[in-house]
Amino acid sequence: MWPVPSPSDISTSPRTGGRDLLRSASRIVTSWPALWAGFVLVHGWIILQAWVFGGQILGDVNLYEWWVRTGMSDGWWPVFSYDWVYPLGALGPMAVPALLTSSTDGYYWVWMGLVTAANAVAVAVLGRARPHGPAAVWFWLAFLAALGPIWIGRLDGLLAPIILVALLVAVRRPALAMTLATVGAWIKIAPGAVALALAATTSNLKDLLRNVVLPGAAVTAVVVGVAVAGGGQDNVLDVFGEQGDRQLQVESVAATPFTVARLWDSSIQVEYDDVIYTYEVLGAGPDAVAQALDVALPVAAILLAALVWWTARRRQDRVGDILLLGAAAELLALIVFNKVGSPQFIAWIGPPLAAAIALGSRSQGTRRTWFLPALGTLIVARLTMEIYPIRYGEFLGGWPLATTVGALRNALLVALLIGAVVRLVQLARTRRTVPRQH
Repeated sequence: MWPVPSPSDISTSPRTGGRDLLRSASRIVTSWPALWAGFVLVHGWIILQAWVFGGQILGDVNLYEWWVRTGMSDGWWPVFSYDWVYPLGALGPMAVPALLTSSTDGYYWVWMGLVTAANAVAVAVLGRARPHGPAAVWFWLAFLAALGPIWIGRLDGLLAPIILVALLVAVRRPALAMTLATVGAWIKIAPGAVALALAATTSNLKDLLRNVVLPGAAVTAVVVGVAVAGGGQDNVLDVFGEQGDRQLQVESVAATPFTVARLWDSSIQVEYDDVIYTYEVLGAGPDAVAQALDVALPVAAILLAALVWWTARRRQDRVGDILLLGAAAELLALIVFNKVGSPQFIAWIGPPLAAAIALGSRSQGTRRTWFLPALGTLIVARLTMEIYPIRYGEFLGGWPLATTVGALRNALLVALLIGAVVRLVQLARTRRTVPRQH
């Protein structure tokens, strides 16, 4: 017969046994083997989807290859020989696949491998962040899967890991964060939002010079020096002029009223610009909006930086949250006030949320700040994939369902930006009081 256990032999009740089971499951899910298995599955699925959708995802990579191969064979390089839509630093990652393979398919594979490797570094740093790094990794992987394959076929797939690592190290190693942000900004401008947030949350002039100005200036001096050495000094800043010449892209937030109005107004036209390879809304109204956004975008960035500065001065006890909120707000502003609305831009807004989850405490204030934005960001990512590449033809054709998805996605982006601003104001208005010493 089986022995009957005594009460002292029973170590757990059903309730505590359930807790132990949950703890064991949590340890397994947050272990490094589980995290890397998730990483492999998500990236394998993304790469498969990139091949399935073909030119919709890898068309820009093909253009990267053409720019670099033409430079290597004919000496006709972007920036050095003509003005370009990207900063000079973008040539670096574009050149890597061309140096390692001679075929176009090989270029695609090396490019996707390069983006995957960059993201692996970011995941390794994210998973070691305390106190909730593993949970943040799962959020990050869910975000990338929801966004779909677009990020792996664009420079933004490299920017997102750079932004993420910069934000993770920003509080403890601000000079390193600024260096990463400046390197990223010389690849594509978006990481400059992190630089603004860093500058706005730096508490004194000495730290501003040491941790923000000097690292940023050093990286910029190297890039400009390379441009001058190669004869590209006249074109190194022309990326800003290239953006100024663009019209209102059909996916952009500001184009939403026009894309919705297309449901009943056939006079609103969308046409392809074969110079910059985007679909734009034509007409006097869209043109006026595009010109207004040229002013609104830098003004919004400056005003947000001022708000972050004010909030940080009043709430030094929450400077980490304020920095992440500031970066999120600046990155969202770069999308909301941008006349360009490319789907890969959404990759920019995942890093502040992932960093916040990794570094956040369990306090009510932290949960209040980040839970709903994290959920909203996942929804935005999923709706973006629904627009591009899944329903892009329907969206361009003005079909009701695709148009509704696009309008909802853009409305959520505006809501996320407003939420970040409101939360910054709330933090500033609830200034921490220091108890009196008796």
